[in-house]
Amino acid sequence: MQIAIGTKNRAKTAAIKNIVNTFFDDVHFEQYSVPSNVSEQPFSNEETRQGAINRAINTLKSSNADLNFGLEGGVCEIDGLMYCCNWGAVALKDGTIISCSGAQFLLPEEIANELRAGKELGPVMDEFTKQKDTRSSLGAVGVFTAGLVDRTEMFEHIVKLLIGQYLYIKN
Repeated sequence: MQIAIGTKNRAKTAAIKNIVNTFFDDVHFEQYSVPSNVSEQPFSNEETRQGAINRAINTLKSSNADLNFGLEGGVCEIDGLMYCCNWGAVALKDGTIISCSGAQFLLPEEIANELRAGKELGPVMDEFTKQKDTRSSLGAVGVFTAGLVDRTEMFEHIVKLLIGQYLYIKN
């Protein structure tokens, strides 16, 4: 089975590989740097979902693999509070698109204010943690859940939902 991943981000790639290898044998993975065609910092569930779908479709166009994954992180505001939101999509060769969302968690106001000022979460988190490339490891979720959930684990849940929906429609 050919699996195409629409990112080179280590946390997202690990999530896809971990879950796909659990459910399928004889899998070949390819990674592609594809655009999300949304803002660098998506600012709603709708925009974040569209980014995941766009990545999956753009990956399909590049690879024509059996399963083409797109994962996207963004933020959304509810009652004046800012949450991280996360979406995934898989595009199939027949044009079917499956999408689903995962964990949402509250961002501290000091981080939310930086995002409202036009900054992107990844660099804000690097500055906040004094680390590099937190988006490929713990991510904001790891920092703000005291390490109980890291970014790979958060995206694994989404990938498991996508695989489950794929298995459901194929049976």
